[in-house]
Amino acid sequence: MTADFDLAAIGRGLAFKGALGNVDTALDATDAIVITAAPGTGKTTLVPPLVANRVEGRVIVTQPRRVAARAAARRLASLDNSNLGDRVGFTVRGERSMTDETRIEMVTPGVLLRRLMDDPGLTDVGAVILDEVHERAIDTDLLIGLLGEVRQLRDDIVVVAMSATVDAERFAAVLGDSDPAPIVSHDSVAHPLDIRWAPPPGDRMDERGVTPGFLRHVAQVAVDAHGHEPDTDILVFAPGAREVSVIAMHLRDDVRDADVLELHGQAPVREQDRAVSERGAGQQTRIIVATSIAESSLTVPGVSIVVDSCLSRVPMYDSGRGMSGLVTVSTPRASAVQRAGRAARLGPGTVIRCVDERTFAAAPAFGTPEMLSTDLTDAALLLACWGAPRGEGLRLPDALPATAVARAETALQALGAVDAQGKATALGHKLARIPADPRLARALLDGAELVGSRVAAEVVAAVNDDIRADDADLDATLRALRDGRHPQHRSWSREVDRFTRLAGRANGSTRADSVGLIVALAFPDRIARRVADGVFQLASGTRAGVAGELAGGEWLAVADITRATSRVAAGTGAVIRSAAALDEESALVAAKHLTTDRIEATFTDGRVVARREKRVGAIVRSSVPVSVKAGVETEAAVRRALQARGLDLFEWAESAVALRSRLALLHRVIGEPWPSMSDDALLARLDEWLAPEMSALAAGKSVSKIDLTSALRRLLPWPEAVAFDELVPERLRVASGAMIRVQYSLHDDVNPSAVVAVKLQECFGMLESPRVAGGRVPVIFHLLSPGGHPLAVTADLASFWAGPYAQVRAETRGRYLKHPWPEDPYTAVATAKTNRRLAAEKGD
Repeated sequence: MTADFDLAAIGRGLAFKGALGNVDTALDATDAIVITAAPGTGKTTLVPPLVANRVEGRVIVTQPRRVAARAAARRLASLDNSNLGDRVGFTVRGERSMTDETRIEMVTPGVLLRRLMDDPGLTDVGAVILDEVHERAIDTDLLIGLLGEVRQLRDDIVVVAMSATVDAERFAAVLGDSDPAPIVSHDSVAHPLDIRWAPPPGDRMDERGVTPGFLRHVAQVAVDAHGHEPDTDILVFAPGAREVSVIAMHLRDDVRDADVLELHGQAPVREQDRAVSERGAGQQTRIIVATSIAESSLTVPGVSIVVDSCLSRVPMYDSGRGMSGLVTVSTPRASAVQRAGRAARLGPGTVIRCVDERTFAAAPAFGTPEMLSTDLTDAALLLACWGAPRGEGLRLPDALPATAVARAETALQALGAVDAQGKATALGHKLARIPADPRLARALLDGAELVGSRVAAEVVAAVNDDIRADDADLDATLRALRDGRHPQHRSWSREVDRFTRLAGRANGSTRADSVGLIVALAFPDRIARRVADGVFQLASGTRAGVAGELAGGEWLAVADITRATSRVAAGTGAVIRSAAALDEESALVAAKHLTTDRIEATFTDGRVVARREKRVGAIVRSSVPVSVKAGVETEAAVRRALQARGLDLFEWAESAVALRSRLALLHRVIGEPWPSMSDDALLARLDEWLAPEMSALAAGKSVSKIDLTSALRRLLPWPEAVAFDELVPERLRVASGAMIRVQYSLHDDVNPSAVVAVKLQECFGMLESPRVAGGRVPVIFHLLSPGGHPLAVTADLASFWAGPYAQVRAETRGRYLKHPWPEDPYTAVATAKTNRRLAAEKGD
C-alpha cells in the first residue's frame, strides 16, 4: 500500500496548516464541504494530500488554468519529495504526467468534464476537489452540478469546493443535501499592506483598446518600484497576453539588473515554470508580468510588491453582432483585493494601483459569472450528452440564461449535435469527446474528408488554442507554426497530433484555401466578403474591418472577431483578429445551408421592383433586375415587404379608413365575432382578407390601384354582417331630413366614439340623441353655425335645448340674422335654409 502523505513536512511554513484539523472534523461528518481561505495560504497544497490520506482511489483536483494545474502538481510533488508523475501528477490539454500509481491528479475543469462523459461514475476516483470556485469559470460551475448527480450514484465519493473569497454560502447551498454543506474558513494573519495610487497622465483606454501610453506608464511604475527596492520581486498585473508582452518589452529596455518574466497561458512552459518557482540563491530579482492567472490560482513566491493595471479581460457574447470575444474591463474590486494580497502573503507588502481612488471606487464590486456572459454552445452540448438538456434538473450555482441556452441549442441543431428536444445525437456524443468548441470539432471531422486529417487538425489546433495571428493572417501564422518559427510551435504540434488521431485517417486533397475552408466549416456565419477596402460583410450580418494583406482579399473565413472602434474597424464597430483567405466555391461548400437564390422585392414609387439575389446569409453574391410576374417567389417577396413596412405601405382611401374605423368600434365595444383592426391583427390575417391584392401586387400592380375597402369587407363576419350598416351606419338622418356622415374614431383609438358634425338649425325638434353599436355608443353632435363654425358639442340634445341653447342663441344670432333662431327649438322646423327661403316656400 502506498504510504500516506506527510502533512507535517508538506505544510511546513504554510498558514493553512492550522486549519487541517477543522477540515478533518468536517469530513468525518459529511462527504461534501466548502473551504475558504485567502490566496497563498496553502490550501491548494495541503487539502489534496489530506483528502488522499482519507479516501480510497485517486484524488482529482481541478485548477481553472493549465499553467496552474502544472504548477500546483510540480510544487506538491516537490514538497512530497517524489518525482512529478509518480504520487502527484497532472493532465491538461495536450500534456500529461501520470502513472497508474498517481494518488493526486491536477487537471483543468474541461479535462474532468470530458472524462465524465466517458465515465459518469468516476471509477477509481475517491474524491474531487474543485479549486478556485469563486472565479465562476463556466466549466467549474458545470462540474458542481454534474458532481451533485455523481454523488447520488455513489455515496463514497468526497467533493470539496475551495474558494478564495467569502461567497462560500452559495456553494455550500448547492453542494449540500437537505442542509448546506459545512464551511471551513481560515483567517490567516493579515500582514500590513501599503496601498499607493499611481494614476496615468492620460487615458487607460481609447477606441483602439488599452493605450500604448498607459502600458508604458505601468512599466514605468514597476521600474520606479524596482529602483527603490532592487532586491524585491515584483508582480505586475496586465489585462491580457498582448499587454503582458508590451509591458515586459518596456521593462527589458529599462531594467538591466532584474529578470523580466511573462506569465500567461500562451507563454512558453519553461518561462511559466520559472515565474512560479522560488528564486534561487544568487539569482537576479524578478519582475513578473502576468494576466489575472496570478490573482488566486497561482502563487508567485517571493513577491512583496504588486503593480496593478486594474484592468481585466473577460469573455463576453455580443448578441447584437452574434459574436463572442474578450473584452477589456475595469478589474472588479474583489479581484483587485486578491491581487493586492499577493504582496502581503508572507510579510508586509505594497500594492501600487495605476488608477486614482475615484476610478477604483467606480469599478464593479464583483465580476460576472462566465456562465451569464459567454457563449454556451460547448456547455449546452456537454449537458445534452449528460442527459440534462439546458441544465434541467441540475443544481447549479446560477441558472443558465434561457436566451443564451436557446441560441446555443440552435447552433447545435444546425451541427446535427442535438435533436429538436435538445437531446444529444450520436454525432453530438462524438463531438463532445473532441476537446474543442463543437463547431471546430465538426469542422475537424468534415474537413478531414476534404483536405486531409493533418491539415484539418493543424487549423483546428491553432484556432482552438487562440494562437495570435499577426495582422490577423491565419495562413501566415500556420506557416510559422509549421516551420517552427512561432513560439507556440511545440504545444501546437502536440495538439495537432492529438486532433489528427481524433479525426481518423482521411486523405482529402490539399487546396489553396485549405485553411480558410476549415475555418469556414466551423464558422459559416463568419464567412465574409469585401465591400470596401479593409471592410468585410459577414454572413451573419455584421460588418468588420481588417488591416494588412487580408484587407484586399475578396473572400475571408473569419476565425476570431471582436468588438472595437479602432481605425482598423473602419466605422463598423468590429475588428477581425484572425482570418484566412477563401474562394467563393469553398464558401458555398461550407455555407450551403446559408445560401439562397430568391426574388427580392422592394416598393419604389408605389410599385413592386424585383431583383433576383443570390446570397450567403447577409452577403449578396449577385443581384440582377427581373420582370415582375405573379408566382410563389414574388408573392413571398410581397409578404416580406409587408412584414417589413406594415400597412403603411398602402395608400388608404377615405372609404377604407372609414370602414376600418367602423369595424374597430364594433370590436372594441362588442368584441367577437367583430374582428380586431389593429395593424398586428391585420398583418397576422393577410391571407384571409388581402390575398387577391397581394397576388396583384406580385404581378406588378401599383399600390395606388389597390382597393382596401373591398379587401377589408372580406373580414365581415357572417351572418352578423347583415346588421353591420344598422349597427354602425355610414350616415345618420337628422331632423331636417339630411343624411349626415358619421365620423367614427380611428382604429387605434382606445376610446371609441361616433361623431356627427351638423348645422344646429337642422336638429331643431330632435329630443332624443341617437346611439350606435346596438345602443352602446352615444352619437356626439358637433353643432355648427350656418357658416360651419363649431358652436357646441353634446351627446344629449334634450339637455342642450333646455340649457346651453339659450346662451348660444344670444351670442350667435346677431351674426346670422338670415337664419332661424327660435326661442322654442322643440317645435321649430328643422332646416338648413334661410328665413327668406322659408318664407318664400310658405308663400308658395
